[in-house]
Amino acid sequence: MYRLYTFFFLIVFVPLLAQVNHPTLVFENKFTGFSEPVDIANAGDGSNRIFIVERAGFIKIIKNGVILSTPFLDIDSIVRSNGQEQGLLGLAFHPNYNSNGYFYVNYIDEDGDTQISRYNVSVGNDDVADATSEFPILNVDQIDGEGNHNGGCIKFGPDGYLYIAMGDGGGGGDPDENGQDGTTLLGKMLRIDINSGNPYSIPSDNPFVDNAGVLNEIWALGLRNPWRFSFDSETGDMWIADVGQGVWEEVNFQPADSDGGENYGWDCYEGNNTYETTGCLGSGAYTFPIFDYNQSGSQSITGGLVYRGNSTCLRGFYICTDYISEKVWTIAPDGSGGWSVQEHNPSGINAIVAFGTSESGDVYAVSLWGNIFQIGSEDDTVSGDPIVEGSYYTPGVLFSDGRIATGDQINLSAGEAVQLQSDFQIDPGGQLNTTVGCQ
Repeated sequence: MYRLYTFFFLIVFVPLLAQVNHPTLVFENKFTGFSEPVDIANAGDGSNRIFIVERAGFIKIIKNGVILSTPFLDIDSIVRSNGQEQGLLGLAFHPNYNSNGYFYVNYIDEDGDTQISRYNVSVGNDDVADATSEFPILNVDQIDGEGNHNGGCIKFGPDGYLYIAMGDGGGGGDPDENGQDGTTLLGKMLRIDINSGNPYSIPSDNPFVDNAGVLNEIWALGLRNPWRFSFDSETGDMWIADVGQGVWEEVNFQPADSDGGENYGWDCYEGNNTYETTGCLGSGAYTFPIFDYNQSGSQSITGGLVYRGNSTCLRGFYICTDYISEKVWTIAPDGSGGWSVQEHNPSGINAIVAFGTSESGDVYAVSLWGNIFQIGSEDDTVSGDPIVEGSYYTPGVLFSDGRIATGDQINLSAGEAVQLQSDFQIDPGGQLNTTVGCQ
């Protein structure tokens, strides 16, 4: 009898895992003609302009769907970009850019070191920055003779502080042990307050301010080359994609309520696997990635973002890709404290190095080959009543196969009929009354 009751209890109370339905991704080539673009951002000023960073030292603007001929910023004369991982690498607009005109860049200077600087927009022309307005914030010495593992990403967090991702300085296997050395800024995530101090101050709640053995700027350590990281615009969670050494690529997750101080393991660990543990702490001292993948056929992860754009089916999924293999992954909570991961192989993409958004919620992927792709989902559907002649903003772009992805207008003429889905057709007459869903 005891065994029967125990068996019944297990059947009744063991929870079933919720199934995560990953969307089918669409990458539409929206803009071309850039020269080695490496980052993308919006100013948050209501203009809905898109700013594209080119590695040589230029920032260009896409305005009303047109690439402006005059660069927003031209600093190629002070940027070293001859190394494969050098150049103008990152851009972040001040949260109050609309009132102060400040934006921040991360570039490799003529000495081969990382330079974080502030610039401001020109007076009287919102589409051109003042290239003479540089205000140096932070300079970090890189390893002489090594042009790689520079990190490059900068972002303002939900707390208003500036976060700076620093690689370990290069050299195979982190020969100087920078990732675990608290006396260097290399191999770390930094967090500084650029609204006070000269040129900045240390937030009082940074995790190592009372630790004499760790520099105060450090927010987290144990990183190899965190080329791209992002904050979830809805939850504030941080996602850090760290490029691996020779076997494993990884994605690290830091919840919004973290107090910082995480050690992500490099070079004691590469992904979830040991790398060089001599002198390392026990495994419990490290924060391990929520996702890693073997480099067989894939060699360099590009961190993305949690989609909060116009595609209903994509919202809440983190998107990242591999620069070499062009595989794409979506990641979402699995409902039981873990993570659900799906691999995708979209056609037509190449060499993705960054992700970003417009103010209106469109999500883009940047190819080093000069293309800007807009991301949507084939699973978004539209249903509703017929509408009259005119231009209408739909939940997405109409593709030739009848599916919907993010962003754009459909323009109709009298007598024209456009088939969206088998149960919905746009015809002249009637009124607009659409609903959006997922297949």
